[in-house]
Amino acid sequence: MAAGRGEFFRSLAEGFERKPAQQAPEIQQPRAGRGRPNLGGAFAAERTGFSAKWRKTQQKRASREGSGSGTETSDQPTCPGLQKKISPEKSSVCKLNLLERLPYEILIKILSYLDPPSLFCVGHVSRLFNRLSNDDFLWHRIYMSKFNKRMWKPKSADTHAVTDNRAEPMEDGSISRWKKLYFNLMTGQEMKKWMKLLREISPSTGLPWQTVSVLRNLNVSWELTLCSHNGKEHRLEQSKGHFFESSMILCWSLGICLKFYQISSIRLHGIRMEPQGSSESRKSNWRSLILELATETLHLYIGTDKRMRVLLLQPSVIMGFWAECQEVAFIMVSLHFHKLVEKSLLGSKACPYFGTGELPPVVDSDPELGLHGYTLHLVLHNTSTMIMSGHFKQLSSPKDSQIQGGLVELRFIQRADLSQHRSLSGSIRIPWKNHEIEGAVENCCIMGLTLLDEFQLPFWCVSSPIYITMASRKPSSDYGGHEFQMVYRSPEGEVKMLLVWLQEQKQVFLIGLTAYISVAKLNKHFKREY
Repeated sequence: MAAGRGEFFRSLAEGFERKPAQQAPEIQQPRAGRGRPNLGGAFAAERTGFSAKWRKTQQKRASREGSGSGTETSDQPTCPGLQKKISPEKSSVCKLNLLERLPYEILIKILSYLDPPSLFCVGHVSRLFNRLSNDDFLWHRIYMSKFNKRMWKPKSADTHAVTDNRAEPMEDGSISRWKKLYFNLMTGQEMKKWMKLLREISPSTGLPWQTVSVLRNLNVSWELTLCSHNGKEHRLEQSKGHFFESSMILCWSLGICLKFYQISSIRLHGIRMEPQGSSESRKSNWRSLILELATETLHLYIGTDKRMRVLLLQPSVIMGFWAECQEVAFIMVSLHFHKLVEKSLLGSKACPYFGTGELPPVVDSDPELGLHGYTLHLVLHNTSTMIMSGHFKQLSSPKDSQIQGGLVELRFIQRADLSQHRSLSGSIRIPWKNHEIEGAVENCCIMGLTLLDEFQLPFWCVSSPIYITMASRKPSSDYGGHEFQMVYRSPEGEVKMLLVWLQEQKQVFLIGLTAYISVAKLNKHFKREY
């Protein structure tokens, strides 16, 4: 035993005293065994022709590369890794993807530790990972772990590839049948839960009355992205949201120095936030594009106060600027409840959700289909209070002025009929807040309009800021006050409201309300040719 230790230490000392020139290249050394070392610490296999064979190989390779005259032929071997210039062999080894050399089963084992979202993202790395991420074996395990084995699965002929432990990937790049089944069931189960809740319609608004609760249960939030002309993007998380009967207002307070002329576009995304503390909370959330506006579109100033100037970026964005420095202080966006859940969840990061609305039944026996039987629900509000809420039924277009200038007229409140006039309960203004500073801009508010056809289906839905302008300088003969108007215009139609202000009572009355529907929109909805 002592003799064995002595031989070991003697060979170790000889190895330390050995000169580097006597070493074979590290990449060419054979694996050390348990044999007894000879003089110099080299094995017999190393002494018998290994260095000579290696030198001949290097000389042949150098001659093939066209460097015969400059190739060194000394007896001492030179390691390619110690040369100043990296040889072509070394560069090819560096470029070699070691993952591609791993067996298919090892790669599948590695990917089996990923969850479905991560496995889906890995499929976009390369062609190899695309084939691996579509493997039936992986998605079969994911499917069975998510859904119980008692659930339906493909027949035995289709599952043969699943139970078979293949040694080769899917060369055609086809998507796994279990992957399709998993995502279809996941989407279907998730949608069935909240689609069932959205089937219950409110008789007053004609909209799903559980829209707010569904948005809150799904933990939906909204994110605003400001894109500047220099390519930078500023993402703003939702500060506050205000819900009303048929619409909502989203508010953001800016803490960055950004002026309006520096902004090129505005994007609004719906985001489903994962619950805090869940395993999915650390991952990026899905974004659904709802609105994208360029600042070069039509915009106008709708009000001012001592500190703030308010700009309307049509159709539904309000931007407040500090009067002194013209920097953006706050942004508000008004959204209608019609299809808001779908818009916030089912779109993509670059493309919004375009759902097909419910079409009314075709009634050939009615020659005036689309000109009568309308129901209107109108709400005027700001960020804090409800100013007015009105419901109007069985409205028809007057026969003497049904279609004029490509518009169909619907009169809801007539000026001559005093019984139809409505009083407004609150002040027409929009409160704003930027951190600790508060204020209010007068003579503007938010209008939420829901127009239902005679089949009680949503026909025209609007949520947009509107503002007051002077209609006539002469006092009204009925009320003795000055008349004002609020007008909303879009390619789909117009809304005109006539107001009168009573100075003594400090009260505003709505004495006229008329809507004008585009004939093109009416023909498309009812499949007519008016």
